[in-house]
Amino acid sequence: MHPAQPPTPETAAGSLQDLVLDSGDVEKFLDNLSELAVARLSSPGNDVLCGITLLRPRKVETVASSSEDAKKFDELQYSFGDGPCLTAARTNRITHIRDTRQDHQWPDYQGAIAERGIRSVLGVPIPLDGEASCALMLYATTADAFTGDAQLTAETFAREASASLRLAVHIAHLTETSENLKSAMSSRTTIDLAAGIIMGQNRCGHDAAMAILKAASSARNIKLRDVAAGMLTSISQPAPETHFEN
Repeated sequence: MHPAQPPTPETAAGSLQDLVLDSGDVEKFLDNLSELAVARLSSPGNDVLCGITLLRPRKVETVASSSEDAKKFDELQYSFGDGPCLTAARTNRITHIRDTRQDHQWPDYQGAIAERGIRSVLGVPIPLDGEASCALMLYATTADAFTGDAQLTAETFAREASASLRLAVHIAHLTETSENLKSAMSSRTTIDLAAGIIMGQNRCGHDAAMAILKAASSARNIKLRDVAAGMLTSISQPAPETHFEN
């Protein structure tokens, strides 16, 4: 493996857009994102670990990591309440510890992380909309691991990751909306069938049939769809499948 080379914006964007499309949800996208960062920035003799930190009002958490060790290193920083990743996310500026045993920007944190074998750290902000902020946290076991080229790679990666993360969130929202619509249509079909049965049995109109269903739902404290499904089951008619094309 050759040392990390700064990808062109087109290459980075293409890789991350493919990552969005290949990921089933935002959580999977973030996991893949951390693994891709490790693959991009590791080199012979310099294994890189990656965590992705999300800051929201009154809450900070690692939402993805390339390994369990990376997650533990992130959580170690949270225990001190400050450090390179938290600073990068809060200020939207890149942070860099060249050597945890010599630099003294966050002395307590750096002493603790050095004891765990980490010698250099890079925090790269991932800009987001709204109140949340995010950062890519990179750890290496060698000092001065994040050279100028590696930093450029990480910055390009984070910049394109920001756009891709927004796309992933948007896709997740659309998927959730679609699933909700499918569920609503399925419920509507079940209720309409049950209402039709009541209309036939009672020789009444649709409004009267719906009133009977709603009264049963209220009396039993059961959802309207469940009352309707129970009625279909009682007459040995399976609940219908709804075919909905996006």
